Amino acid sequence: MKEDMKKYEKLKIVMVGAGSCSFCPVTLSDILLSDLINSLPLEVCLMDIDRHALDVSFEFAKKAKEVSGRELKLWATADLDAALADADFVVAAIEVDRYHYWSMDFHIPRRYGFRQVYGENGGPGGMFHTLRNLGPTLHIAHRMEELCPDAWLINYTNPEAKLVEAVLKLTKIRAVGVCHGFDMGVDQIAKILERDKEELEIEGCGLNHFGWMTSIRDKRTGEDLYPAFREKERQAHWLANWDEVGLSRMMLRTYGLYPYPGTNHIGEYIAWSDEFLASTKIQYFFDPVREHPWETKKTPRFVYDFCSNPTGIPFSEKDGDKDQEYRERFVIGENGLQRSSEYGIPIIEAIAFDLHRHIPSLNVLNEGQIPGVMQGMCVEGPCVLDGEGIHPVETKGLPAAVTAMINQQGAIHQLVIDAYTEKSRNKLLQALLLDPTVSNYNNAVALIDEMCEREKEILPELHW
Repeated sequence: MKEDMKKYEKLKIVMVGAGSCSFCPVTLSDILLSDLINSLPLEVCLMDIDRHALDVSFEFAKKAKEVSGRELKLWATADLDAALADADFVVAAIEVDRYHYWSMDFHIPRRYGFRQVYGENGGPGGMFHTLRNLGPTLHIAHRMEELCPDAWLINYTNPEAKLVEAVLKLTKIRAVGVCHGFDMGVDQIAKILERDKEELEIEGCGLNHFGWMTSIRDKRTGEDLYPAFREKERQAHWLANWDEVGLSRMMLRTYGLYPYPGTNHIGEYIAWSDEFLASTKIQYFFDPVREHPWETKKTPRFVYDFCSNPTGIPFSEKDGDKDQEYRERFVIGENGLQRSSEYGIPIIEAIAFDLHRHIPSLNVLNEGQIPGVMQGMCVEGPCVLDGEGIHPVETKGLPAAVTAMINQQGAIHQLVIDAYTEKSRNKLLQALLLDPTVSNYNNAVALIDEMCEREKEILPELHW
């Protein structure tokens, strides 16, 4: 290692939001299955403000440790400061009442006539989602500045790009955003090409949940497979996996590149996407005469898309037992712990052990690696990692129309961050009026007022 590079003689990894049934089992399993990480004295702390969820995760963690046979210090706490003290890596995935508020993010903008799709990262819903998670995320980063200033923040929390950009602009903490959307796109391309994805070498870049595959090659021969991919797509049945890739296929035909990760994600950033997402009609469906989900907190069922046939259930079936589904996430199967394809732990391995490692898709600030895209906005693209950190890889850029759409989102990023730091509803209004899914000034104002009232217990205070 170079003299000015940190040499890790031990590791402390903190999982913030460890009560999550999707985040904890996957991340902890990856930690326990890493021979590199376990070659050093290791401490893993699980932290969550939800004590019940934390207890469930900690019970899983103790069983997982036993199954793995690893020797490490493993503990849990609801005290953020205690968890962060002297940490080396902080892996965060936080959310409060996710589906309850997400259903608002989806339905209420649509009630005002806005073409909201999905409601997680883009459109009006994505802005309110950002504002809910900005405060807690920045609080974590600010406490890291005091308690572990040299640590890395590895963020899984959405909206990924806006949160990572805020942390990197408003704090001194080193941070990176991680998402598996690129891998979803790779899977789709492999299916259309009828090839094993391990045979393909694919590159992409853009915005989180609005990325674009810039190169598809045969890993062995180097052959450009984009022409074959375009021909295969033209021949493919138009209804195949429609709800997942119908919009992606139309954008390939329009812009020349294949977007990722799928219709309900990329559709949040364009005005005409709901033409290609049939499941929008039943996402969080409820009867407003008989059901009042935001007053009762009985959140209607979330429908991801139609590809899993959510309507193909018998009339006699009742809503699933959510507690049972939650518990099943913490069951260790007969085959023991399983390694995931997530990038979080490979990032830790590369930095802590000075490994030269290429990761095809990480969220970092644009320093010119995507030509034409706004400098300083958080973008997604390939990076090389080593003991000195994370280094974005220069790309060949994107088509002019795609670049323009991404830059529009970059301006929205900054306006939403400004709305938070300045407590300004006017800055939020500017962001809304810039968004391609918003079409009415009066309704944009009314949306802000309604959402700020409905979510006042969790949104930051904003004023006109």
